[in-house]
Amino acid sequence: MVRVGKNARLVARQCVAALATALLLAAPVRAADPDPSDWPAVLDAAKGQTVYFNAWGGSQNINDYIGWVAETVKDRFGVTLQHVKLDDTANAVAAVVAEKAAGKDTGGSVDLVWINGENFVSMQAEGLLAEGFATALPNWTFVDTDNPSVTIDFTVPTEGQESPWGGAKMVFFADTARSGAIADMPQDTDALLEWAKAHPGQFSYPTPPDFIGSSFLKQVLIEQAPDASVLQEAATDANFAETTAPLWAWLDAIRPVLWREGRDYPQNYPAMKQLLGDGELGIIFAFNPSEASAGIAAGELPDTVRSFIFPGGTLGNTHFVAIPYNSSAKAGAMVVADFLISPEAQLRKEDPAYWGDPTVLAMDRLDAADREAFAAIDRGVATLPPSELGPVLPEPHASWMTRIEDEWKRRYGG
Repeated sequence: MVRVGKNARLVARQCVAALATALLLAAPVRAADPDPSDWPAVLDAAKGQTVYFNAWGGSQNINDYIGWVAETVKDRFGVTLQHVKLDDTANAVAAVVAEKAAGKDTGGSVDLVWINGENFVSMQAEGLLAEGFATALPNWTFVDTDNPSVTIDFTVPTEGQESPWGGAKMVFFADTARSGAIADMPQDTDALLEWAKAHPGQFSYPTPPDFIGSSFLKQVLIEQAPDASVLQEAATDANFAETTAPLWAWLDAIRPVLWREGRDYPQNYPAMKQLLGDGELGIIFAFNPSEASAGIAAGELPDTVRSFIFPGGTLGNTHFVAIPYNSSAKAGAMVVADFLISPEAQLRKEDPAYWGDPTVLAMDRLDAADREAFAAIDRGVATLPPSELGPVLPEPHASWMTRIEDEWKRRYGG
């Protein structure tokens, strides 16, 4: 999951909008991008290149994983990978926007970026990404292309301009020692509202536009909207009020029984997790199925915490890597992107001992040894197996959350 701050996103959107007029001018001719269908040539061109990988740096286990990737691609392919640690992906987007505006169409500062959602939509729309490359990568053959979210990002076709890296799925969890059996937990947002009324003060959600908090609003919106299919199209003045009215009604109804009666909200997921660990909350949620087990292993949550999902589905998406149009190391970036979807790299990433991020690979496309290795992963006592994670609810079009976050702040943010 890619962290995006509200202010930085606004700056990035404003920069992209300002750039649109400038893009009407003729762009300088650039050298052709490396052709991933000629992989030996890509490998040869990549040797000696330094790839500046702009990726969120707020998690030590993810940073360590990227460090392992860097060591591996250096040893095997002669590519130096530098992790540029971001607190907000929109900062990388803004850097590419500024370079485009300055006419810096080669030698850019961002070679590879961890991205999805609104940032991808903006970059693709304004021609800030390299030509489609992902589907021609050698390891693409292992990708689960039956999952539409690996080729469609927040309703927008990726056109090969993003390579999938990992999955995300909303999962709820509760301390069974205090809240009761998992079988008795809410089965949808209507039931969650009733549970909160019966257990006042024991539920909350992070303040939007925090990623986890906004994701929860999406879950409620999808379930409560009169016609969820509308969410796959852009939000407009004509459809916003009617479509979101049930969301605000639900949030109004639950607010008096939230933690601190809705006068305050957890700042982010770690703060919400601590409230569960301290016994103040009874149910919380995350966007990674391994989070509950990871919290138990780290001593942050009691070992009686268990996970559950809504049978009708929970929000899910895919996060990607993309190559900016003016990357100074496109061949090296392709080599890194290809390694990230290799069975070896995906296996390590899915293992909670290293990260616990769900794979984007299809098990039936792997050889027997790799399938057995994935099956043997110790996912932890509180982690649901992939077969029990339930249906994926698709992300709404990115434009909905821009409006919803603004309206949430107006109504509840003080």
